[in-house]
Amino acid sequence: MDHGKRDARGTGRRQFLMAMAAAGAALTPATLWAQVKAGADMSAVKALAPSQRALLDRVADLTIPDSDTPGALAVGVPAFVTLALAHGLHGAGAPVPAARFTGGAGPAGATVLDWLTFELDLKAGGAFLAAAPAIQLQALTALDSAAYAPSGAPSGSPGGDASPWRLLKGLIVTGYYTSEAGASQELQYDLVPGHWDPDVPVGPHARAWSNDWTAVDFG
Repeated sequence: MDHGKRDARGTGRRQFLMAMAAAGAALTPATLWAQVKAGADMSAVKALAPSQRALLDRVADLTIPDSDTPGALAVGVPAFVTLALAHGLHGAGAPVPAARFTGGAGPAGATVLDWLTFELDLKAGGAFLAAAPAIQLQALTALDSAAYAPSGAPSGSPGGDASPWRLLKGLIVTGYYTSEAGASQELQYDLVPGHWDPDVPVGPHARAWSNDWTAVDFG
């Protein structure tokens, strides 16, 4: 094989990803979405096992399902999260300590998705992806409750501030509300924000403004 003759597109994409990884602290959701649209996430997606891709799809769908607006899966949030994980944002590339696994028996070098698979399978009483939708929702709800339980509260699994679920959920929510559909349909978008309005009616179905999300920084 002649390594001197490489596909120009592939080489450019690798160089681009390496450059962006080096500048990870400056990445914004808009930057990641631009990379997703350009197809830069494909190498990161291919690096995941099929079961991990399926798990990320299902968890994103359960976290923000379709309603009167498209949900997280429909707008492509799994691709956004996959690329964010590939960049190692917020320390996502670091191995998950064994202590974060229920029972403290996590394998060496486990990734965030390895941890998620282990915990959800455990809470579902078997393979999470093969479980009934109600069981899947119950398992994810239990994981979420443990992650956001008050300090010192009893929990069936390690949670709190250091729970890897907080990282993943944060990426899902950020990806969704900075996507085109999330920002313009689920939220309201003001083309020229910052104007003063002395009387803004707010009802039970009022939507938040998306302009506050556009400058979210991963630094």
